[in-house]
Amino acid sequence: MTAPLPDNEAERLRALHDLMLLDTSPEERFDRVVRFAAEQLDAPIALVSLVDEHRQWFKSRVGLESSETARDVSFCAHAILQPDLLVVEDARQDPRFADNPFVTGDAHIRFYAGAPLSAPGGERIGTLCVLDTEPRALGGTELAVLKALRELVNEAIAGKEDGA
Repeated sequence: MTAPLPDNEAERLRALHDLMLLDTSPEERFDRVVRFAAEQLDAPIALVSLVDEHRQWFKSRVGLESSETARDVSFCAHAILQPDLLVVEDARQDPRFADNPFVTGDAHIRFYAGAPLSAPGGERIGTLCVLDTEPRALGGTELAVLKALRELVNEAIAGKEDGA
Protein backbone atom coordinates (compact mmCIF):
# COMPACT_ATOMS: atom_id res chain seq x y z
CA MET A 1 0.00 0.00 0.00
CA THR A 2 1.48 3.31 -1.08
CA ALA A 3 1.57 5.98 1.62
CA PRO A 4 -0.54 9.06 0.97
CA LEU A 5 1.30 12.33 0.46
CA PRO A 6 1.62 14.56 3.51
CA ASP A 7 -0.63 17.63 3.50
CA ASN A 8 2.48 19.84 3.40
CA GLU A 9 4.25 17.89 0.62
CA ALA A 10 5.37 20.95 -1.37
CA GLU A 11 6.84 22.64 1.73
CA ARG A 12 8.37 19.34 2.89
CA LEU A 13 10.12 18.80 -0.45
CA ARG A 14 11.34 22.40 -0.53
CA ALA A 15 12.79 22.04 2.98
CA LEU A 16 14.43 18.74 2.04
CA HIS A 17 16.06 20.17 -1.09
CA ASP A 18 17.14 23.34 0.74
CA LEU A 19 19.19 21.17 3.11
CA MET A 20 21.33 20.01 0.15
CA LEU A 21 21.79 16.54 1.69
CA LEU A 22 20.39 14.41 -1.13
CA ASP A 23 22.96 12.52 -3.19
CA THR A 24 25.88 13.71 -1.06
CA SER A 25 28.85 11.68 0.14
CA PRO A 26 28.74 9.70 3.38
CA GLU A 27 29.42 11.71 6.53
CA GLU A 28 30.79 10.26 9.75
CA ARG A 29 28.33 12.17 11.94
CA PHE A 30 25.43 10.28 10.32
CA ASP A 31 27.29 6.99 9.90
CA ARG A 32 28.26 6.91 13.59
CA VAL A 33 24.60 7.21 14.68
CA VAL A 34 23.45 4.52 12.24
CA ARG A 35 26.15 2.09 13.42
CA PHE A 36 25.21 2.77 17.03
CA ALA A 37 21.49 2.29 16.31
CA ALA A 38 22.15 -1.07 14.65
CA GLU A 39 24.35 -2.19 17.54
CA GLN A 40 22.21 -0.96 20.43
CA LEU A 41 18.91 -2.10 18.94
CA ASP A 42 20.38 -5.39 17.70
CA ALA A 43 19.16 -4.71 14.17
CA PRO A 44 20.81 -6.04 11.00
CA ILE A 45 19.75 -2.92 9.06
CA ALA A 46 19.81 0.72 10.15
CA LEU A 47 19.35 3.76 7.92
CA VAL A 48 19.11 7.51 7.73
CA SER A 49 16.52 7.77 4.99
CA LEU A 50 15.48 10.95 3.18
CA VAL A 51 12.16 10.79 1.33
CA ASP A 52 12.01 12.89 -1.82
CA GLU A 53 9.36 13.04 -4.52
CA HIS A 54 9.91 9.57 -6.02
CA ARG A 55 12.38 7.73 -3.79
CA GLN A 56 13.87 7.26 -0.41
CA TRP A 57 17.60 7.86 -0.48
CA PHE A 58 19.90 6.63 2.25
CA LYS A 59 22.29 9.24 3.60
CA SER A 60 23.73 6.54 5.83
CA ARG A 61 23.20 2.80 5.94
CA VAL A 62 24.28 -0.39 7.67
CA GLY A 63 23.27 -3.83 6.42
CA LEU A 64 21.89 -2.72 3.06
CA GLU A 65 23.76 -2.41 -0.23
CA SER A 66 21.26 -0.26 -2.08
CA SER A 67 21.55 3.52 -1.75
CA GLU A 68 17.87 4.14 -2.51
CA THR A 69 14.50 2.53 -3.13
CA ALA A 70 11.25 3.69 -4.70
CA ARG A 71 9.07 5.83 -2.45
CA ASP A 72 5.93 3.85 -3.28
CA VAL A 73 7.30 0.76 -1.46
CA SER A 74 8.96 2.73 1.33
CA PHE A 75 8.15 2.10 4.98
CA CYS A 76 9.65 5.53 5.68
CA ALA A 77 7.05 7.25 3.47
CA HIS A 78 4.49 6.01 5.99
CA ALA A 79 6.63 7.03 8.97
CA ILE A 80 6.92 10.69 7.89
CA LEU A 81 3.12 11.00 8.10
CA GLN A 82 3.25 11.01 11.87
CA PRO A 83 5.24 13.01 14.43
CA ASP A 84 6.30 10.04 16.56
CA LEU A 85 7.74 6.60 15.93
CA LEU A 86 6.24 4.12 13.52
CA VAL A 87 6.80 0.58 14.79
CA VAL A 88 5.73 -2.41 12.70
CA GLU A 89 6.33 -5.56 14.75
CA ASP A 90 5.45 -7.99 11.95
CA ALA A 91 5.07 -6.50 8.48
CA ARG A 92 3.30 -9.64 7.25
CA GLN A 93 0.45 -8.83 9.65
CA ASP A 94 0.18 -5.13 8.74
CA PRO A 95 -2.13 -4.40 5.78
CA ARG A 96 0.06 -1.44 4.74
CA PHE A 97 3.06 -3.71 4.22
CA ALA A 98 1.89 -7.33 3.83
CA ASP A 99 2.18 -7.18 0.03
CA ASN A 100 5.30 -4.99 -0.01
CA PRO A 101 8.09 -6.48 -2.17
CA PHE A 102 10.56 -5.99 0.71
CA VAL A 103 8.33 -8.21 2.83
CA THR A 104 7.35 -10.80 0.21
CA GLY A 105 10.68 -10.82 -1.65
CA ASP A 106 14.27 -11.71 -0.92
CA ALA A 107 14.78 -8.99 1.69
CA HIS A 108 12.26 -10.71 4.04
CA ILE A 109 11.69 -7.54 6.09
CA ARG A 110 9.47 -8.33 9.06
CA PHE A 111 10.22 -5.57 11.57
CA TYR A 112 10.50 -1.81 11.09
CA ALA A 113 10.91 1.03 13.58
CA GLY A 114 11.27 4.52 12.15
CA ALA A 115 11.73 7.82 13.95
CA PRO A 116 10.76 10.76 11.71
CA LEU A 117 13.51 13.30 11.08
CA SER A 118 12.74 16.99 10.77
CA ALA A 119 14.15 19.92 8.87
CA PRO A 120 14.78 22.98 11.06
CA GLY A 121 11.32 24.30 10.09
CA GLY A 122 9.64 21.15 11.39
CA GLU A 123 8.91 19.44 8.06
CA ARG A 124 9.35 15.67 8.32
CA ILE A 125 11.91 14.80 5.66
CA GLY A 126 12.90 11.20 6.41
CA THR A 127 13.66 8.79 9.20
CA LEU A 128 16.23 7.15 11.35
CA CYS A 129 15.07 3.56 11.14
CA VAL A 130 16.01 0.01 12.01
CA LEU A 131 14.78 -3.12 10.25
CA ASP A 132 14.98 -6.84 10.91
CA THR A 133 14.15 -10.06 9.12
CA GLU A 134 12.42 -11.40 12.24
CA PRO A 135 9.24 -10.08 13.85
CA ARG A 136 9.95 -8.32 17.14
CA ALA A 137 9.00 -5.54 19.49
CA LEU A 138 10.99 -2.76 21.11
CA GLY A 139 10.90 -2.21 24.85
CA GLY A 140 10.67 1.16 26.53
CA THR A 141 14.44 1.58 26.80
CA GLU A 142 14.92 0.68 23.13
CA LEU A 143 12.25 3.16 22.08
CA ALA A 144 13.97 5.84 24.17
CA VAL A 145 17.31 5.02 22.50
CA LEU A 146 15.78 5.38 19.02
CA LYS A 147 14.20 8.72 19.97
CA ALA A 148 17.47 10.01 21.45
CA LEU A 149 19.40 8.96 18.35
CA ARG A 150 16.80 10.72 16.19
CA GLU A 151 17.61 13.93 18.06
CA LEU A 152 21.31 13.50 17.25
CA VAL A 153 20.48 13.13 13.56
CA ASN A 154 18.16 16.15 13.69
CA GLU A 155 21.00 18.15 15.25
CA ALA A 156 23.35 16.99 12.48
CA ILE A 157 20.76 18.02 9.88
CA ALA A 158 20.39 21.45 11.50
CA GLY A 159 24.17 21.79 11.61
CA LYS A 160 24.36 20.95 7.91
CA GLU A 161 21.95 23.79 7.15
CA ASP A 162 24.08 26.21 9.19
CA GLY A 163 27.09 25.27 7.08
CA ALA A 164 28.68 23.15 9.81
